[in-house]
Amino acid sequence: MLEIIYQDEWLVAVNKPSGWLVHRSWLDRHEKVFVMQTVRDQIGQHVFTVHRLDRPTSGVLLMGLSGEVGRLLSRQFENHQIQKRYHAVTRGWLEDEAVLDYPLTEELDKIADKHASQDKGPQPAVTHYRGMATVEMAVPVGRYPTARYSLVELEPQTGRKHQLRRHLSHLRHPIIGDSKHGDLRQNRAAAEHFGCQRLMLHASQLELTHPVTGEPLTLRAPLDDTWMQMMSQFGWRGMLSEIEKVEFAAGNRQDEKQKP
Repeated sequence: MLEIIYQDEWLVAVNKPSGWLVHRSWLDRHEKVFVMQTVRDQIGQHVFTVHRLDRPTSGVLLMGLSGEVGRLLSRQFENHQIQKRYHAVTRGWLEDEAVLDYPLTEELDKIADKHASQDKGPQPAVTHYRGMATVEMAVPVGRYPTARYSLVELEPQTGRKHQLRRHLSHLRHPIIGDSKHGDLRQNRAAAEHFGCQRLMLHASQLELTHPVTGEPLTLRAPLDDTWMQMMSQFGWRGMLSEIEKVEFAAGNRQDEKQKP
C-alpha cells in the first residue's frame, strides 16, 4: 500500500518510496512493482502521470484521474506554474542561500534515449538552494578523520534531468547516496555508519492551482524511516517543523475524499 497524501474526484497524490519506478520502463525490464499500477489497484481506477521522480528519489508524486485533468496538470508543469520543493543531505558544509544558474547538457540513457539527438548544447538550468543545518560526525572517510554533512532545501526553477543531483555535484556538495554524481566513499560511509541505503533526496512539497476548482493546493510528503533516522543521528530533529507540516492550503481533505 502506498501512502496517499491527497485525493479528490479529479486527482491523487502519493508519497513515492525511494527505489520505486513510476511506471514500466526499459531501464529495468525485470521490475514488477510500479507506482502507477499500485495506485490504480489501490484506489480502483486508472491514473495518468503528469510528472516524474527519479527511481531513487522519494516524495510527492501527483497524478490525474482522467486524461483531461492529466493534461491540465502537465500544462502547469510545462509552464513552470507549479512550485517544487525538495530536501537533501549533502557532503560538506553548505551554509549559504543562493540561486545557481548553471546550464546542463542533456543526459541521455543508452537504451531509452538511443534515438534522441546527441548534439544538443547546454540547456538553461536554475536552482534556488538554502542551507538549513550542518553537522560534523566522527566518521573517517578517506584521509579525513571526520565527515561533514548539510541539510539543504532546494527549489528547482527548471526541470532538467537529474538537475538537483548535478547542480549539487557542481557545487562540490553531492547528495549522499547518489551513485552517479556523488562521492562513493561518502556513500559507503553513510551506509555503514548510518544505515543509509538510498539517495537522500526527497520531494517534500508541491504548490499548484487545482486544475478544476482553481483553489491553491499545497501537497506535502512526510519523510521515510531512513530520513528520520538520519535526522535523529545528526541532531536535526528540530528542523522537522520546517520540512513536515501536516496541512494543505486548500484544506486537508484526505479523510473525506480518499476512497476506501
